[in-house]
Amino acid sequence: MKKKVFALASAIVIIAIMVITQQNTKGAAMGSGTADGFGGPGAITVNLTIKDGKITAATASGPKETPGIGSVAVEKMPAEMVARNSIIVDGVTGATISSTGILKAAEAALIAAGLNPEDFKGAGNAVVAEDKTYDADVAIIGAGGAGMIAAITAADAGKKVVLIEKQAMVGGNSVRASGGMNAAGTPEENSNTFTEEAGVEKTLKTAAEKWANHPVITALAEAVRKKWEAYKANPQGYFDCAELMQLDTLIGGHGINNPELVRTLAENTADAIAWLKTVNIDLTSVGAAGAASVKRIHRPLNEQKKVVSVGGYMVPRLEAACKSRSNITILMETTAKSIMTNEAGAVSGVIAESKGAKITVNAKAVVIASGGFGANLKMVARLKPELDGFMTTNAPGINGDGITMAQELGAAVVDMKQIQIHPTVQYDSSNLITEGLRGDGAILVNTEGKRFIDEVLARDVVSAAEIAQPNSFAYLIIDQKMVDESLLIQGYIAKGYSFKGDTYEALAKAINIPADAFTKTMNDWNGYVKARKDPEFGRTSFIEPLDKAPFYAIKVTPGIHHTMGGLKIDGRTRVLKGNGEAIPGLFAAGEVTGGVHGGNRLGGTAVSDFVVFGRIAGQEAAKF
Repeated sequence: MKKKVFALASAIVIIAIMVITQQNTKGAAMGSGTADGFGGPGAITVNLTIKDGKITAATASGPKETPGIGSVAVEKMPAEMVARNSIIVDGVTGATISSTGILKAAEAALIAAGLNPEDFKGAGNAVVAEDKTYDADVAIIGAGGAGMIAAITAADAGKKVVLIEKQAMVGGNSVRASGGMNAAGTPEENSNTFTEEAGVEKTLKTAAEKWANHPVITALAEAVRKKWEAYKANPQGYFDCAELMQLDTLIGGHGINNPELVRTLAENTADAIAWLKTVNIDLTSVGAAGAASVKRIHRPLNEQKKVVSVGGYMVPRLEAACKSRSNITILMETTAKSIMTNEAGAVSGVIAESKGAKITVNAKAVVIASGGFGANLKMVARLKPELDGFMTTNAPGINGDGITMAQELGAAVVDMKQIQIHPTVQYDSSNLITEGLRGDGAILVNTEGKRFIDEVLARDVVSAAEIAQPNSFAYLIIDQKMVDESLLIQGYIAKGYSFKGDTYEALAKAINIPADAFTKTMNDWNGYVKARKDPEFGRTSFIEPLDKAPFYAIKVTPGIHHTMGGLKIDGRTRVLKGNGEAIPGLFAAGEVTGGVHGGNRLGGTAVSDFVVFGRIAGQEAAKF
């Protein structure tokens, strides 16, 4: 009898739940759904509330999505779903995986709420954009690192600034920077326990043997030698100087760099590191990067003193600094189309477009900080056919439009065929693996289990050696010590980029290379580190042996990374015509310019470039 009563009561409860669910479907219904994101399986969750057939609330979470990229999609897209009453909304360019995950999670949320997703896949409520006009002292095209720093600098000079960004997020290529910022002569460099004497001597030898006919390199080498001899006679702190950074940059750039720009860059890096602290950016850890004589790449640490991505660290802080200044207006999803000029030929503002509406920004000075053209694969292939078919690490909006707009005003360009490929791009995803891993002690091996190059040479040299290997790829080898010290590496592992082995033999098996050869390579390398001498390839940068299990390998191949060519500027960032005359009121900074890096950019110098020249552009535009 008791069993029958219990069964009847249970049935009544079930019926009641069904009735409540049906009522919620007609009135208010709530559902939660998950989907895969860039952060991995089930990384994205979307919660929806639907009442009377309308999406009244939507939230999303994706704590593992890339800050400043996927996180923007997580923040932006749910609000669009409410505004349009549709789960079919535009994804965020550059965050395709995160955007797709949000759409799939939203569909799953509707199903969980007992609703038909097809009922919420219409065009939704059309958003009608209106033409607008803004008046400013300075208009800036591009909200990457250079653009935001120029905006902050001009604003702090008391000017009214309008910052124009085509994407839904700020950051451009800057947010993708993972290594750090090269700077010479900073207090932070003294955190290094000793100066790598072999690195300085090697650079001076190279200058003497290969660049004796280059007057600028010869003069710099002599200046460095004098300072180096004085330092060795009385070592105080850590040895580095602006002249040595110039020397590294010119040699790394094959001597075709503009010496004026290289000098401006190097001489202002120490002050730039100090200035960054005023906007809550502290680059405290100093490590090694490719083709640098000494350790000078400055990197951020988190609260646990782990190295983190420099772009992901800097960009949100720069954005916060922009938003905290009332005299900076940021126009997102607004594409600059042309630069206006007056009858005298001076710039007078920018014409842009946003969701079909015309946006006019009247301004007395314009700064172009729109980035290079590394994502414009047709343009890359046209300028350098041998790169046709290469993958790219660039953000989607980096397509050279700023260069084109300036050329319409008569601007000259320089070094347009100088396009850099980066040697460590993850083979299956085209995501950049930071050069900092090699600087911190990682090595490269080929499919034969052998090293084939000094891993911290210039990027073009390492890339060429990698392309020459069987199938044009290699494995980047790291150990658990490196993993423990770097959130970047931990992120690569979490994203599934790595292979793992508890021994050298096990890792060799995991990546299908000869175990005997690989084990010998690792044992030899560990011996070189302890002796601080590499008899095979002459590497002079050593950290610690790769001897703490487990061991990891990341499959890498070269990919298009940076365009060294662009608009011709002078040391004041003024955009120049072919005859050397400056276009009145037009300035440029960052990857949109040419001449700084010559034929090859050193790792860590892109950040130096956009900080130093971004500040100068902001100062000069404010003065104009």
